[in-house]
Amino acid sequence: MKAVSIKEPGGPEVLEWTEVEDPVPAAGEVVIDVAAGALNRADVMQRWGLYPLAPGTSPYPGLEVSGRISALGDGVTGWQVGDEVCALLTGGGYAQKVAVPAGQLLTIPQGIGLVEAAALPEVTATVWSNLVMTAHLKKGETLLVHGGLGGVGTFAIQIAKALGARVVTTVGGPEKVARARELGADVAIDHRTEDFTAFGPFDVILDVVGGDYLERNISSLAADGRLVVIGLQNGLEGRLNLADIVFKRVSVHGTTLRTRSKEQKAEIVAEVRDKVWPMIESGAVRLIIDRTVPMAEAAEGHRLMEAGGHVGKILLVNE
Repeated sequence: MKAVSIKEPGGPEVLEWTEVEDPVPAAGEVVIDVAAGALNRADVMQRWGLYPLAPGTSPYPGLEVSGRISALGDGVTGWQVGDEVCALLTGGGYAQKVAVPAGQLLTIPQGIGLVEAAALPEVTATVWSNLVMTAHLKKGETLLVHGGLGGVGTFAIQIAKALGARVVTTVGGPEKVARARELGADVAIDHRTEDFTAFGPFDVILDVVGGDYLERNISSLAADGRLVVIGLQNGLEGRLNLADIVFKRVSVHGTTLRTRSKEQKAEIVAEVRDKVWPMIESGAVRLIIDRTVPMAEAAEGHRLMEAGGHVGKILLVNE
């Protein structure tokens, strides 16, 4: 088979479409013939050499795919060769085939195409696990989503609205303000010209930015507020006012989905299937796909993501 390998840390040009060994399913795993994968910010960090991989992790990027099961490992039940699925991965999705634990498989929601479904697993698992399982977002609370028109942001806005929350989001530029409101955001802030702290306090903040946003995030939380940091686009360090944490009783969570155990991922995937899939099938949550790019041209997809003009997900399609 072919997969996208990373020659060395660097820009998009270090991605190579190359011949590699086919995956073999271990016990409890299946092999998927990949129809499509999706880009995530973690893929860019991995390409730059800024995302250390746990031992045994596939060296190829890619955290979510859709496709058809082509092989079953020992002990797999409930799935058959030929089933159309999408899957949450630890890596390896930029390829023609990938092995994945059966607990990380999802059926494809009704009304969603096979290629489109590649946009779902990582982002829905990220949003649900952080907003609901970690931050315990409740009906009537106010959520601030940074980067509301990225892959995570477009789903976070819609899922939070479906849960009955009030949603505020930051975006870059007046045209994106309008798009965020179309998605259901109650307030959309152009971070280039406005300070999001003026729109608080917030009960929950979902932050993909990190860095110097830390101090402002904490200062704009309500009493008993929860900050969940899932991205580091602005860097690894930020200032922290401990008085704000102590006297407002706020909590700060740093999370990542990739390094969780198979058991933890299976638990999250099960909740996504039970709670989020009905939102998608009812139309309460819509897929926002910016464009598709051939898998062999993954470097172009990375250039588009880093340029920052996309809205929603960028998909890589095996042709």
